[in-house]
Amino acid sequence: MKTAAAAAALALLAAPAFAACPEVPEVARLAAAILERRAAPLPPPGMTLADATCARDRLVAVLAQPWGDRVGWKVGLTNATAQQRFGVPHPVAGAIFHGTVRARSGAEIQAGFGIVPSVESDLLVRVRDEGVNEAGRDPVALLRHLDAVIPFIELPDLVHGAGTAWSGPLLVSINVGARLGVLGEEIPVQATPEFAARLASMVVTLTDDGREVARAPGSALLGHPLAALAWLVEDLRAQGLRLRAGEYVSLGGFSPALPAQAGHDYAATYTGLLDAPVTVSVRIR
Repeated sequence: MKTAAAAAALALLAAPAFAACPEVPEVARLAAAILERRAAPLPPPGMTLADATCARDRLVAVLAQPWGDRVGWKVGLTNATAQQRFGVPHPVAGAIFHGTVRARSGAEIQAGFGIVPSVESDLLVRVRDEGVNEAGRDPVALLRHLDAVIPFIELPDLVHGAGTAWSGPLLVSINVGARLGVLGEEIPVQATPEFAARLASMVVTLTDDGREVARAPGSALLGHPLAALAWLVEDLRAQGLRLRAGEYVSLGGFSPALPAQAGHDYAATYTGLLDAPVTVSVRIR
């Protein structure tokens, strides 16, 4: 891990400087703690969202070395309860890596994959073409520029432990906790009002060793799952960025982030999206 920490410091030194950025050594210490899965330092109080976004971008540049290049984005705080908890009246975004989308349904993942390893039911979409950046907010218009919807169990690392005074900027500064995930079978997109309606009305359940621990409709994500995608497009545009063909977008959690417990089997089931329920599963060993 000394090599990873040294590479982290070099990457941070090469990052562009911003007036509101946390100091390079501060982000380097956070990156090293995440990579080594040990207690992570908290940033100084008073961090703004602009500060946190800069910290996120520097952190992502470091983590992409061991975890693989950025392959897309995740959207967090996609419901009013989560936004109220973190004190931010809108979603937030983080990067996802090649390692985030490598595992497939039925995979076994080591329990200590993070400092605070967690599990939640989620949903991925994959971008077909860059027309998604001009598609607006209409779900059917957005669907025309996607090629797959993918059942997804996200395995985030919340980094900071129990008793943390969470805020939106703190969540953004740890890249919204992006770490690992498990993908189900790809579902080809149908750019129709019917498919868009199914995305909103489907019911997503999460089970832990067969016991249901969370249930939510598709509309739990900002009223419609693709509203998270539309928000992300606008957020990236404000930063001078665009979604690219082939990128993945994690649309948000249908369940709260729960502790990922060793020896447990987790499954997310999507009922109503297709004629028969579809499921993605993972075993934490």
